[in-house]
Amino acid sequence: MGILKASVLFLRAMLLARIHLAAENLALRQQLAVQSQSVKRPKLQPRDRVFWVMLSKIWSGWESALTIVQPETVIRWHRLGFKLFWTLKSRVGEPGRPSVSLEIRKLIRRMSRENPTWGAPRILSELQLLGYDVSEGTVAKYMIRRRKPPSQTWRTFLKNHMSVTAACDFFTVPTATFRVLYVFIILSHDRRKIVYFNITSNPYGQWAGQQIIEAFPWDEAPRYLLRDNDGIYGDDFTTRVESMDIEEVSIAPRSPWQNPYCERVIGSIRRECLDHMIILGESHLSRILTDYVEYYNNSRAHLSLDRNSPTPREVEPVPTKNLVRLYSQRLTSLALRPELD
Repeated sequence: MGILKASVLFLRAMLLARIHLAAENLALRQQLAVQSQSVKRPKLQPRDRVFWVMLSKIWSGWESALTIVQPETVIRWHRLGFKLFWTLKSRVGEPGRPSVSLEIRKLIRRMSRENPTWGAPRILSELQLLGYDVSEGTVAKYMIRRRKPPSQTWRTFLKNHMSVTAACDFFTVPTATFRVLYVFIILSHDRRKIVYFNITSNPYGQWAGQQIIEAFPWDEAPRYLLRDNDGIYGDDFTTRVESMDIEEVSIAPRSPWQNPYCERVIGSIRRECLDHMIILGESHLSRILTDYVEYYNNSRAHLSLDRNSPTPREVEPVPTKNLVRLYSQRLTSLALRPELD
């Protein structure tokens, strides 16, 4: 009887406990139902999401206990957690491909812009010879995009022909006695160098043609000679030029801007030299222009020549106190050079 009574009491306790637990669950569910009706979207913390994800792994009946969220929401939380886990794990070290430096990108664009006929393999070869380690796909990505087939610019076209092109022109200089002297000047387009000049008071075609012969030996004659439409360039001049295998290129009438380099050097001679003195005669003008041409070719810096002279000067770094001034009394232009021991 004692054992039976004990068993009955145990079963009663178990039943009461389950009834009590069921009643408590019913009360909690009723309160949750009321809350879900009054609160459309409850706010859950990250720890709440972790709890339901972990509960879904250890309890098969977790869906029956859900009230404030849907089962699909818990599944979505699990997927997001899985994605976040592998994202954090893959970020150890440097993720993805290494970035291309700004220097290499600018260099690729510059090479593509200045060499329109080059493709990605050619640019890649040049970059590898310079010590840059990039792929052909990277070069193709940062190249300049062109809609039309590549073609050189007019600036490039003219620059390619400068080494075989020269220009000539006349300018006048009044003297103290009101005579007019004519200066014939020849300029090489390659380095803007004054190749030759001569002075006369009575210019004519045969004289001008002779100056071309004296200016250019047979092995130094240019391929093209740019000139204006002055009447002095007649048959005698043309015959002399053609005999030297030089092709004349005449500019349009009244268009001095088509012979810009020669016009520019004439302007420099006037502004920097002749406008500051009175010419006494032909021999006086010859001495002045000889000094100026030497200064112009060997010392005067030009912006278009990378701030160097037509005959390139080497960089000579010296203290300022050791600089001396080289000048001629007949010139107003000055040049600084290192003092020689």
